[in-house]
Amino acid sequence: MAPKYFGVQGRVLSILQIALIVAPSFILFGYNQAGIAGLIHEEDWLKTFPEIDTVHSTGAEQSRKSTLQGFVVATFTIGALIGSLSCSYTGDKFGRRNVIFAAACCTLIGEILEASSFSLAQFIVGRVIVGLGIGQLSSIVPVWQSETSGAKNRGRHVVLDGLFICVGYVLESWINLGFFEFQHGPVTWRPPIAIAIFFSIILMASIYMFPESPRWLVMKNRSDKAKPIVAALRGMEVDSLQVQAEVSGIEHSLEETSKGGAKLRDVLRMGDDKLLYRFLLCILLQFFQQMSGSNLVSVYAPVIFQDNLNMSAEMSKVLTGGALTWKFLASFIAFFTIDRFGRRVVFIISGIGMSCCMIALAVATSFDKDNKPAMIAAGCFIYLYNTFVPIGFLGANFLYCTEVAPIRLRMAMSSISTGNHWLWNFVVVMITPVAINNIGYQYYIVYAVIAACIPISVFFFYPETMGRNLEEIDLMFRESPSVFATVRFAKTRPVAMPQEFISEKAQKPDHEEEGIEA
Repeated sequence: MAPKYFGVQGRVLSILQIALIVAPSFILFGYNQAGIAGLIHEEDWLKTFPEIDTVHSTGAEQSRKSTLQGFVVATFTIGALIGSLSCSYTGDKFGRRNVIFAAACCTLIGEILEASSFSLAQFIVGRVIVGLGIGQLSSIVPVWQSETSGAKNRGRHVVLDGLFICVGYVLESWINLGFFEFQHGPVTWRPPIAIAIFFSIILMASIYMFPESPRWLVMKNRSDKAKPIVAALRGMEVDSLQVQAEVSGIEHSLEETSKGGAKLRDVLRMGDDKLLYRFLLCILLQFFQQMSGSNLVSVYAPVIFQDNLNMSAEMSKVLTGGALTWKFLASFIAFFTIDRFGRRVVFIISGIGMSCCMIALAVATSFDKDNKPAMIAAGCFIYLYNTFVPIGFLGANFLYCTEVAPIRLRMAMSSISTGNHWLWNFVVVMITPVAINNIGYQYYIVYAVIAACIPISVFFFYPETMGRNLEEIDLMFRESPSVFATVRFAKTRPVAMPQEFISEKAQKPDHEEEGIEA
């Protein structure tokens, strides 16, 4: 008999997993990432942190302070970069749940430090600690989701990450607007930061009520504990054929990938597993996610509307709230298409749309700020851009990286590629205030060109993974004749049934198994 968690199993357990772990994790992601840019013009904020007051300064002083301001906002990503990279070790060493709990503790401590800050140094420390926790969550939670989800709905489960990031953005923008109406005092910025504490507490209180990743347990030679968990996640009996087949598939994949003693350095080698190819797919995908303008619009929307489009502070906050709310609604497009049309289609459509919108935004902002029709057009293209981003690059990018990695290197490849995500995130957040002040519309052209490279790269190098379980995807890469033929091979290779892994294992010669054990 399969164990129950919260007294339930199967689909209901998956829904609870999404509600109590995935949702707060990625709401924290969006809320904390976007939260500060909307506060940097508040009256009491400027009094508390005069070192980054760009409102009451001009010339060289304003340029210096805008650079420091960008750095303060970007310290979050420094912590996130460290946190995501740390998961390459901690995720496999201590397990998925333990790292999620530690990450939630980091976000809680950092949020308390931020909300109670009376000096810029304290605020920066809190910002880094929050980033440390968010970096770990952004790396470990998608892996845990992929490893506990079935092949049929894995895409929907993980693409929800992007939807909840949008929820965080939306909450942050409207909460900031609400407290902005007080006009004066610490109430305009301290409570908006402190509200995130609620989600950190939910995450800490819930994580140990859910099962550990069965794939991690198999990797730690604890298959006896993995089988009941697979049964509970699928809503089946422990001795059912489907459960036995899934666990056997995990064991088979683990044996195949560990023959050479898989090490972190192996991601830089090609070999039969094509590990370098898979690793580069992950790295490039996360680069595209940041350098096509997604974070630019999400984090600096208030700055774009106020400084770049010359709108009032209140109107900027209203339009930002509307833009991010629209982005949240557009996230449902990916939810309904990711497991119907596949990963390649959503990436290609998203890339084309983002590139076109960035070109249009560059043209609209090239006119003088007094040209009202041009500024209205620019605002419309920001909204349209927020339609295309979540289709492929607000969850699907995290999903794909966990799918193409073999089990022994999944945590390492996911954490390093997510670290690459945060590295470019830092670049965007750091340079945006300076770039908007100095080169204006030309800044958007950079993102337009990079986004245009997405459909080309995906078409030639990214094989489809929809409908295949994680072990079968691993087989697909190993059996493809070459890197350049993998996309074509994936289209023609039939989807393997889990039972095939049982038969393969049963047919394996005894001396071969002994050699593996040795």
